[in-house]
Amino acid sequence: MSLKISLSLVFLFFLQSHAIIFTIQNKCPYTIWPASIPGGGRRLDSGQTWTLGLPKGPHLTKIWARTNCSFDASGRGSCLTGDCGGELDCKTHGAPPHTQAEYGLNTFNHKDYYDISVLEGFNVPMEFRPTNNGCTRPIRCAADIVAQCPAALKAPGGCHNPCTVFKTTQYCCHSGACRPTDLSRFFKIRCRDAFTYPEDDPTSTFECPPSTSYSVVFCP
Repeated sequence: MSLKISLSLVFLFFLQSHAIIFTIQNKCPYTIWPASIPGGGRRLDSGQTWTLGLPKGPHLTKIWARTNCSFDASGRGSCLTGDCGGELDCKTHGAPPHTQAEYGLNTFNHKDYYDISVLEGFNVPMEFRPTNNGCTRPIRCAADIVAQCPAALKAPGGCHNPCTVFKTTQYCCHSGACRPTDLSRFFKIRCRDAFTYPEDDPTSTFECPPSTSYSVVFCP
């Protein structure tokens, strides 16, 4: 067995022993630059996979794709969608619009909670799937949202959530009753699993046992 293979096996054993594994795969016919907070970010060409190990302790994490990026040798640059302060290795959340996988690991009631959110808008189709612990419910938002986006929500490379555009209580639920709107229903009709407005929890939040691993597939 070669040294390279041996080191790879040691690395995988370390990940499986000390972390929850997130397998992030690009099935889009174009390059994306996925990001994770915590976790950072990197370039992922079509067909490539990024294996990310995160600590098993309680924390909240977000994964999204950036598109049409350009970075220099120092990792500084910009992206059309999902940009995180001009850094390849993200340390801050991305700018809207971007489709977002969210999970709370071993948080409330010792469960993992996971969802796909379009509260920051939509840029790349996504599937979010648990991969072990007997947890089998995949969730998807794979419609062609960008092409069908209402004129009021259109953005270069994506489709905004109405709260981002209008910033009103009606869409952002700053106070009082929080109900779906015609614009949030635009997303819900096309992505039934997605979190589409601030109190969309009953139809859009899913749970698994703690320490479950997941896969995120862009353009499933």
